[in-house]
Amino acid sequence: MTLFYLSKPYQPPQAPQNLPLNEPWALFGGISPEQFMTRYWHKKPLLVRAAIPAFSLANQSGKPLASPISTLELMNLARQDTKSRLIKANPWRFDSGPFAKKSIPSLSKADWTLLLQGMEAHHRSAANILSWFRFIPDARLDDLMISIAGLGGGVGPHFDSYDVFLIQMSGRRQWRISEQKDLSLSPNLPLKILHNFQAEQEWILEPGDMLYLPPHIAHDGVALDAGCQTWSVGFRSPSFKELLQEGLWRLAESLEDIPELEKKFADPMQKATACAEQLPEELIAQLKVKLSALKLDQIDRFLPGITAYLSEPKQQALFDGPSNPLSPKRFTARLATRKLVPSPQTRILSHQKQVFCNGEEVSKDQSKEVTLAWQTLSANKSLISRDTKALQEGSLYKAYLAGWLVFED
Repeated sequence: MTLFYLSKPYQPPQAPQNLPLNEPWALFGGISPEQFMTRYWHKKPLLVRAAIPAFSLANQSGKPLASPISTLELMNLARQDTKSRLIKANPWRFDSGPFAKKSIPSLSKADWTLLLQGMEAHHRSAANILSWFRFIPDARLDDLMISIAGLGGGVGPHFDSYDVFLIQMSGRRQWRISEQKDLSLSPNLPLKILHNFQAEQEWILEPGDMLYLPPHIAHDGVALDAGCQTWSVGFRSPSFKELLQEGLWRLAESLEDIPELEKKFADPMQKATACAEQLPEELIAQLKVKLSALKLDQIDRFLPGITAYLSEPKQQALFDGPSNPLSPKRFTARLATRKLVPSPQTRILSHQKQVFCNGEEVSKDQSKEVTLAWQTLSANKSLISRDTKALQEGSLYKAYLAGWLVFED
């Protein structure tokens, strides 16, 4: 266990802006991202030994690597406003953070796991790991979760409804998986644990190894070393109900921008009726005309609202504007020499030429130059621009003041 403390922390590099999608990657065992998506994504599991070659190379040189984030750092984060959970076995129970220092078990204790969500917002190494996966649409990304555990720690056999990459960063973890159809849960437990887990494959992952699991693959991971760390890159799968509800809600809001709809319904041709309780045919007929004009049956009317929804940050996200904000003129002057990047908690997505940041359409009613800057930020997650005067006003500068965008250190 002393080895974990004396080892040099691994420093994950930031992925290049243009990922080589058709070239072999060690991360996927010598196949390309294109091949991975075709053969494995959303289809079947993939185990990759030495997915991060730096760990095995360091071992060969006698200078093993430690996790990029130490146990002490993770414990400190769990005492702050990160989304964290503490799970204990024998019997199963869990608590939500933030935690007092004394409530987190020491590494010498067994059968516990501490889970920390959204770590990309708290540590550059976690954000760099996420950059490796940008061959998958940003709209699918959920977050990076870190699990640190004592000997025997785990969350029990379970399944997820999303795709996940499980990267071993410290210590060893035993994984057992199954493609079983029986996904019923054990009753009367505080956790969603499978009632009848039947393992079909089993591996022990060491630092640098990775296991990819598509949705609904039953799996159980157990820490074999104290201080075991597994980094989980998760990709969300919202339901169609969720997407359509959010799209409809935003579409309804957009109707406020159509003055024509402010007109009152009128029925000068209404005839006397013996069925006063029935919705008038004249009202139905006029609504049909309005709906047809609005083209509410076309998907393009829904997609901006859905994109806005998927660009919303995590509920626990907090943004602090700069303590000494630059003036518009100094902001654009710095933009000519320093990269402007999204805050780690910011989400930016595009639908065609529209750009949405943290749930808002930031390209709406903006100048051509500001819109182009947002499109660059959305695509590259960074921006340097010498078009200083054109960017002094508008949503880009406002996003900087709100803390959504920051200058890279």
